[in-house]
Amino acid sequence: MSLAFAIRDFPSETERREKNLSNYDEIGDAVSHKVGVIGGDGIGPAVIAEGLKVIEAAGVNLEIHNYDLGGERYLRDGTVLPDSVLEEWRDLDVLYLGAVGTPDVPPGIIERGLLLKMRFELDLYINLRPFIVTGDENNDGHDFMVIRENTEGTYAGEGGFLRKGTPQEIATQGSVNTRHGVERCIRYAFQLASTREQQHLTLVHKTNVLTFAGDLWERTFHMVGEEYPNIETTYNHVDAACIYFVENPQRYDVIVTDNLFGDILTDLGGAISGGIGLASSANLNPEKTSPSMFEPVHGSAPDIVGTGKANPTAAILSGALMLDFLNENEAAQKIEKACADPKTQSGTTTEIGDAIAAQV
Repeated sequence: MSLAFAIRDFPSETERREKNLSNYDEIGDAVSHKVGVIGGDGIGPAVIAEGLKVIEAAGVNLEIHNYDLGGERYLRDGTVLPDSVLEEWRDLDVLYLGAVGTPDVPPGIIERGLLLKMRFELDLYINLRPFIVTGDENNDGHDFMVIRENTEGTYAGEGGFLRKGTPQEIATQGSVNTRHGVERCIRYAFQLASTREQQHLTLVHKTNVLTFAGDLWERTFHMVGEEYPNIETTYNHVDAACIYFVENPQRYDVIVTDNLFGDILTDLGGAISGGIGLASSANLNPEKTSPSMFEPVHGSAPDIVGTGKANPTAAILSGALMLDFLNENEAAQKIEKACADPKTQSGTTTEIGDAIAAQV
């Protein structure tokens, strides 16, 4: 089973190089990809260091640009994500993020000012999270992928307060769903499903209660589906999908869903596939008009910083997704295979990274 997710219809890295050779440094036959690295907070720098170690062992040449961003930077000088840094990033190929956030920073500052700003400003409209569920005596192992719309829904920030702090306080939080945003996400999911053996796509929503947003998602899903007659489709309410994730994940191949439901479902996906420490993700701009961003989903885990207990596998697998996106497919597959070997999955943060690098 492979986590590779290359989409045939999107521009290849060769095509991009032909359009803009200035994005690359040629060293012999090796291509140096420009990578913005944000170690971030907590265990982020440690796991990203292991990811970069493994990528180097796989023989991929990266031109690293380091950025000091996250909760600790905010506490030092109030910086979250300057517009000047965003402009620098537009000249990069990809971004590689460890984790951000510290307990001393009020909720929402880093989440909205850094992570969501990155997604919105760079138009990272696809959040892709792959999962491998190991087999047992009753079934074989199984892999599936969740495609989460990444720039709309309840995370768009529509809403506000009225009479805040009073007994009559009102808080509203809207969900923004555009035909453009929904269709491009669903279309990506159909394209992805068409590259996989099972050729099956499930829409997850809550159409019986969210009758406006759900209706838009469902109509668009069926409309795009007409262009992919070979893809088998189905629909699940999100609460039913939570049950199926636990009881029968083998029913899924590719799932497409909205921003909030995708956020929740993919954390559950991590839990059923070995733990959040193994959960990788990609925030994609598939057309490559701006750099895509790759990150583990486990957070900064401040309680285990410096203990060596952080499993770097999620960061390493996120690096593999990054390489696959950069058309370094052979290196990505080597890393995936090494991460799947139980012999690489014990020890300290550094020891796990060393074991994976040695196998690669």
